[in-house]
Amino acid sequence: MYYGYGFDITYIFVIIGMVITLLASWRMKATFAKYERVRSESNLTGREVAERILRANGIYDVGVRPVSGRLTDHYDPRDKTVSLSEVIYNSTSVAAIAVAAHECGHAIQDNVGYVPLNLRSAFVPIASWGSRLSWPMIFIGILLGYGNMSNILIQLGIGLFLLAVIFQIITLPVEFDASRRALIELQSNNILPSNEDKSARKVLFAAAMTYVAAAASGVLQLLRLLLLFNGRGRRD
Repeated sequence: MYYGYGFDITYIFVIIGMVITLLASWRMKATFAKYERVRSESNLTGREVAERILRANGIYDVGVRPVSGRLTDHYDPRDKTVSLSEVIYNSTSVAAIAVAAHECGHAIQDNVGYVPLNLRSAFVPIASWGSRLSWPMIFIGILLGYGNMSNILIQLGIGLFLLAVIFQIITLPVEFDASRRALIELQSNNILPSNEDKSARKVLFAAAMTYVAAAASGVLQLLRLLLLFNGRGRRD
């Protein structure tokens, strides 16, 4: 896997993954920064939008609360809470309304028993352990050199990393569906005027691309690991 002056050509996968992730992150931040300065004609805050959408869907057991940070918005199915960051909770911008509606999209998924969301929720602890333990196991396996124990640890590490990648892939339909539901709710509840719909779509699409980039980066890293260590046991 080395070329020329000892350069590991599999680093190309890492570089491509980093570029994809950075571009998606940059686009998301740029798009959000643009539309957080555009005030919606509805004059509704992120909190008000979330509450209106939840009530319109007959969801009364989900709370809406502010959380610190920027773009830290999320829905937690464990405590039935839509958490909106400070720049979303009290803002009347188009970006704030789009993000609040998206998080309510997850609440609606939970309410109707959307299978991919349930699968992702069940996968969270598995993926968490996988992301935490995969690289330490691979690193220790490399330090041990060649041998059965080394190969076992490396293969276990790759397997754990695979679980984290699977989680990222499962996340994709969940996020895209939440954005789809968000746009439907914004239209059906007359929250956004028709001239602001396109702007909301841009915000939601840019956010979705960050998840696509993360999944693509994970897949590329997994391919790199498989190329680096494929056949290692056969050489021993």
